[in-house]
Amino acid sequence: MGVSASGKSTVGRLLAAARGLSYLDGDDFHPPENVARMAAGHALTDTDRQGWLAALSARLSQAVAAGEGVVLSCSALKRRYRDLLRQGAPQMQLIYLHGSRELLAARIAARTGHYMPPSLLDSQLATLEPPQADEAARSFDVALPPPQIVAAILASQGASHA
Repeated sequence: MGVSASGKSTVGRLLAAARGLSYLDGDDFHPPENVARMAAGHALTDTDRQGWLAALSARLSQAVAAGEGVVLSCSALKRRYRDLLRQGAPQMQLIYLHGSRELLAARIAARTGHYMPPSLLDSQLATLEPPQADEAARSFDVALPPPQIVAAILASQGASHA
C-alpha cells in the first residue's frame, strides 16, 4: 500500500515472483469512471472508491477460499479501506511503501502511460492515514531500489513465509 508512485506495482510484481504467488494490481480493478475521473485530475471520494474496494475484497476472499496466496498492490490510503480489504482476507499482511513528497513527485513526473496525473499527489498525501501499530504493517522507504525493498520484505517475513 502507499500513494501513487510509491512503487507498489513494481515491488508487488517482484515480491509475487520471489514468493511464487499470483500478482494483482489494484489499478486493474478500478471501473472506467474512476480512471476517467483521476485522469481528469479529480481525486476519488470515499464513495468512488467503495465499489473498487469491495471488488478487491471479494477477489481476496476468493483467493483465501481457494487457498491461493496473492500479492495485491493497492493504495489503501485510509484505515477503513484496509479494514474492508481485511474482510476478504483477515490474515492479510500489510506492506507500507512510503517516501518523501519530493521523491514521489519526481517519480510521477518521470513516468509515462499512467492515468494518475502529478496534480493528485498532494490529495493522496492528504488522504493518507499511515498504518497504526495494531495493523502490524511493515514499512519500507521507497528511496531504496525495489529489489532491496523486496529482499527486506522477504527477510522480515522470515523463513516461515519463504
